[in-house]
Amino acid sequence: MKANIRHKGKTRVVVIGGGLGGLRLMKALKGCGMQVVLVDKNNYHQFPPLIYQVASAGLEPSSISFPFRKILQGREDVYFRMGEVQSIDADEKVLQTSFGKLYYDYLVIAAGATTNFFGNDHIAADALPMKTVMDGMNLRNTILSNMERAEVETDEETLQSLLTVAVVGGGPSGVEIAGALAEMKRTIAPRDYPDIDTSKIRIVLVNSDVRLLKSMDEASSVRAERDLREMGVEVMARTRVADYRDGVLHMEDGSTLAAKTVIWVAGVRANRIASTPEMTLGAGGRIVTDTCLRVKGMNDVFAIGDVSIVDGDQDYPHGHPQLAQVAMQQADCVAKTIRLRASSKQGAGNVNDLVFHYKDLGTMATIGRRKAVAEIGRLKFGGNTAWLLWLVVHLRSLLGVRNKIVVLINWMWNYFNYRNSLRLIFRNDEK
Repeated sequence: MKANIRHKGKTRVVVIGGGLGGLRLMKALKGCGMQVVLVDKNNYHQFPPLIYQVASAGLEPSSISFPFRKILQGREDVYFRMGEVQSIDADEKVLQTSFGKLYYDYLVIAAGATTNFFGNDHIAADALPMKTVMDGMNLRNTILSNMERAEVETDEETLQSLLTVAVVGGGPSGVEIAGALAEMKRTIAPRDYPDIDTSKIRIVLVNSDVRLLKSMDEASSVRAERDLREMGVEVMARTRVADYRDGVLHMEDGSTLAAKTVIWVAGVRANRIASTPEMTLGAGGRIVTDTCLRVKGMNDVFAIGDVSIVDGDQDYPHGHPQLAQVAMQQADCVAKTIRLRASSKQGAGNVNDLVFHYKDLGTMATIGRRKAVAEIGRLKFGGNTAWLLWLVVHLRSLLGVRNKIVVLINWMWNYFNYRNSLRLIFRNDEK
C-alpha cells in the first residue's frame, strides 16, 4: 500500500521523528520549495527537559506538549503522518511505514533515543523510566499511589519500602528529579499526608560514577552534590546497580536497598529502525554518520540528534553529547545542505555538503528552588543566578504561547506556596 500523499513532482524530504532536532529541521526548511513530510508515532511534540516536572506533579503533561498539526498548520507542501517506520529501502529510496510505502528524495532520521536498561529484563520490567511524557505520568501515578498506600500500611518494613525512592543515574535527569522529590518531601508531603512521618521518606540517588554531572566541570559536580545533600538526598557514589527484583535493588558490591519506586535514568540508547544496516550502528546503537551527518552506507540519508554519532570529528572522538543543542545545530546544518543540493541540482553530489561543527552554548542543571549549576563558556556559576537563567531558557524553548503562560503561572504559584492541584492519580483500572 502506498502512503496517501501526492508527490506533485517536487523534491520530497522525509523527517523521521518530531523531537527538538526534527522540529528544528522542519522550521529550517520553511519556504524551501520542496515537499516535507514528518513521520512520528505520536501526534504531539514533547519537551524532554521538563518531563521530570510532570513526574513530580509540578506541571500537567499538556503544558510541555504541543500538537504537530498545529505547529505545521498553514504551511504549503508540509505534511504530518502519525505512524511508525518499519524499514528503510535505501536502494529504492522508500520507507515501509505503518500507513504504507513512503518514497523520499532525502531522508533525515531524527528518531531520538529511549531508556537503556543494559539488557537487564528485571530492571526493564519494574523500574520506571523518565524519557517521555507518558513515562512522566506513570511515574507521578506510582509516587502518589505509594504515598496513599503508605498512609494505611502497618508493617514497618513495607512502609519504609513504600517511602523510599531510588533514582539510578547521576546525570542531569537524575539530579533534577532527585531535587524535585526532595522539594516534595519538604513542602508537600507534610501537608498532603499528615499521618505519615515524613522523616522516614528517603530519596536515594545511586550513581555508578565517582561524581555527579560528569559532563560538567568538577566544581559544578561538587556544588550539585552539596546542594542535594543539604536538601536531604542521600547520594551513593561509585555504586553500580546489578539487579532489581521483588522491590529490592541489588548492587554489584553486594549491598541492597528496598524501594518500591525505582527511577531509571542511568543511560539511553538510540531508537532503532529495523532495517538500518548493521555497519552503520555504533555505541549505544547510534547510527554512524560522517562529518556532514550523512549516514554511512546510505545515499541521501542523514541522521541527527541522539539517534546518531559522528565519526571523524577530532574535537569529539567519542561522539557529541546527547543534548538538545547538538540536535538543533545538526538540524540547521542538514537543512542548509539539502537546500544547497536542491538549488544546485547536483542530486546526490557532495560538493556543497556542509561539515558539521558543534558550538557549545553551555550546560545547565537545576537542583531545586534557587539551586542550579550552569556552565557557559569559561563562566561556571550556580545558585540563584543559574536557577533564574535555567527558568528563562526553558520557558523560551517551550512551544505555544499558552504553554509558556501556563508554565510560568505554575512556577510562580509553586514558588510562593506549593499549593497546586496537580497531584492527581489517573490510571487504567482494567490494566
